[in-house]
Amino acid sequence: MRRKHFVLISLAGLACSVALILRKGRRKTVGGEWPVNLAHRGASSLAPENTIEAFRLAVEAGAGGLELDVHMTRDGHIVVIHDATVDRTTDGAGPVSEMTLDELRGFDTGHNFSPDGGPSHPYRGRGVRVPTLEEVLREFPGVAVNIDIKAGHPGIEAAVLGVLRDADALGRVLVVSTPHATVKRFRKVSGGHVSTGATKWEIGVFYLLSRLRLERLVRPAYDALQVPLRHRGIRVVSLRFIRAAHDRGVRVDVWTINQAGEMRRLLDLGADVIMTDRPATLAEVLKRRAESS
Repeated sequence: MRRKHFVLISLAGLACSVALILRKGRRKTVGGEWPVNLAHRGASSLAPENTIEAFRLAVEAGAGGLELDVHMTRDGHIVVIHDATVDRTTDGAGPVSEMTLDELRGFDTGHNFSPDGGPSHPYRGRGVRVPTLEEVLREFPGVAVNIDIKAGHPGIEAAVLGVLRDADALGRVLVVSTPHATVKRFRKVSGGHVSTGATKWEIGVFYLLSRLRLERLVRPAYDALQVPLRHRGIRVVSLRFIRAAHDRGVRVDVWTINQAGEMRRLLDLGADVIMTDRPATLAEVLKRRAESS
């Protein structure tokens, strides 16, 4: 029975690979060295996630890149926030897409954050607000930015591209999104001139083909495979997977890793980027590796 299931899955993967091979479209390789230390929503263990404060702490700790999430407000602004609503991360309530930027600015993004799980709220009432993507790009001009488009608002892909152009940031970003359709639309509006990550569907196809040692059938339209260590009990990141990705000129970015030992193991395997809530920990790991090499 297991053998039958494996054959069926393999055939499905091959069928999907044919679709990939037939896909045309341009791919822009990320220019220069993409930083290993990518701060997941900033230094989100130390400050409210996806805020200027968290991003500043991350950069000061040694992060070379920032991972963030974006939604679009009712009046068309691209804002940096993970959830579709403001409930979890602010003292407000309601969907981001139904608010104007001014309404969103009225909420305290530091209100709920507690580094110790509840007793203290060091950022409450200190004026921490949801930033726009434009503000983040201009505040950190020399930093790579990983942008995760979280919701398929009509026109969000073109709006994100417009912000990137206005900030002259096309060459230092990677755009990702879980829905395949969102990334497909972004690749179309950007003409393939902005680097993108693989979608969940593309990752699944590549994983299956790499297991069958058929990764050379893939002509990737993406620059990075952003994956967890495991998915539904299946190990994703392995030496074989990383080598297969590198064979196709694609990075492997692993999320979200906060333990120094796991960071070292992944770096030994050849992972290109590690997303972490603790950029200072990763910076220390990288420093010690450099000193011992």
